[in-house]
Amino acid sequence: MMLLQDRYELARSVAREAGLRALEMFRRRDELVIESKGLQDMVSAADQDTEAFIRQQVLARFAADGFLGEEGGLDRGDADFLWVIDPIDGTACFVNGMHAWCLSIGVLCQGRPVIGVVYDPNSDEMFHAAQGQGAFANAKRLQVHSAARVSEGVLGVGFSHRVPVDAFVPFLGRVLADGGMFIRNGSGALMLAYVAAGRLIGYYEPHINAWDCLAAIVLLQEAGGVVNDFLADGGLQHGNPIIAAGPALYPQLLALIAPESCSPPLQSNKLPALF
Repeated sequence: MMLLQDRYELARSVAREAGLRALEMFRRRDELVIESKGLQDMVSAADQDTEAFIRQQVLARFAADGFLGEEGGLDRGDADFLWVIDPIDGTACFVNGMHAWCLSIGVLCQGRPVIGVVYDPNSDEMFHAAQGQGAFANAKRLQVHSAARVSEGVLGVGFSHRVPVDAFVPFLGRVLADGGMFIRNGSGALMLAYVAAGRLIGYYEPHINAWDCLAAIVLLQEAGGVVNDFLADGGLQHGNPIIAAGPALYPQLLALIAPESCSPPLQSNKLPALF
């Protein structure tokens, strides 16, 4: 148990420290070097600096742990504990002066997500969870929304040009036709954390990378949510769809998504204990 708890405490402390460093760079963003990694995909010196700082802090405590980071790739992927890091999720928002960005730190133990921290430095709000311990926003315990229909709240959605536009737009039409509404704020990790907090009723993105969602998967499971099996079929390295909602809404959300884009559900209360 201490193996998990020590890493949980470190994940929270390093997320806060790294987040405050990133916030200072956000306030001086006009000085940053910005590069393009592809269509609507940017990276800044803040991303690179923040990820390097997190790795350095973790290795100082747990030298044998592995890493998967958006900027640094996979290192020691066969380690018992693997840290999955997005130093700034929502870089486009970050570099354009919008507050919809965050840090995401997830930890896997022997391939299973067990720790999740999503930190929003602009609001000083830390969403955090560890397997079997519940999910929290700072000190407030989280619970997913009780909605059973998309018409009962606001749905979060995400999209990238890694998938065809016509594979996604019909889903939005079906949501609207059922009386639903949706938002996209530019940070999948933050919107998934909002689902765990009950602020959004669910979230769908046809392709998302592991560093954008693994931390939030732990949050969702610990907050009573249902999430598709994101890690199936190489999701850790290649990404997958992400579908998340409360248990009452999840079946309807699946029905609004083309069946071939769905993965089997994975509920937190069915996860085996690891410690």
